[in-house]
Amino acid sequence: MSIKRERLNPEESRAAALEAARRLLIEHGPQAVTLKAVAAEVGKTHANLLHHFGSAAGLQSALAALISKRVSAGIAEAVVKSRQGEVDPIEIVDRTFDAFGREGAGALAAWMILSGNRDALNPVLDAIHGLVDQLGEGHEDRPVHEMTLWLVLAALGDSLLGDEMATALGLPRGKARELARGQLIATQKRFEEGKAAG
Repeated sequence: MSIKRERLNPEESRAAALEAARRLLIEHGPQAVTLKAVAAEVGKTHANLLHHFGSAAGLQSALAALISKRVSAGIAEAVVKSRQGEVDPIEIVDRTFDAFGREGAGALAAWMILSGNRDALNPVLDAIHGLVDQLGEGHEDRPVHEMTLWLVLAALGDSLLGDEMATALGLPRGKARELARGQLIATQKRFEEGKAAG
């Protein structure tokens, strides 16, 4: 008995391919994300993916844009809720670390840098820049840029070397995340104290 496949329009086909690429990235690492592997995942041909993305670099760039959009949306939501007192500020740290770890942003960034496709990082950098600008509106007195810089670098480093470094130093796996939470809370406390004193 043959299974009738539902025909996807070009936009749905592209979205399915990107989701398959993201799954491959998270489950098997960047080396597993090839046009051939993604095509096999979604039941398409290599030529079909070339039509949608133009090249492997085009797939990387589109995947970077997808992950960046998800990452930025999640972090922005946590920051807004934190400012409204709806969530603990440490959720910002957790969302950032999860984005670079579980969502694959760290592996994707490393892959693009090491493969020489630095231009494909532009969607990630643009998304972070846009997020910082959005979060800084009306809060120009807060160190949003500085906090974003160290938090992103900490989350990126943890996604790539967190297990190995924690083991080598005899520390629990979540230590980097714990330190980042403490740093965020301390920075916010210093800001509030400075505001009250000024």
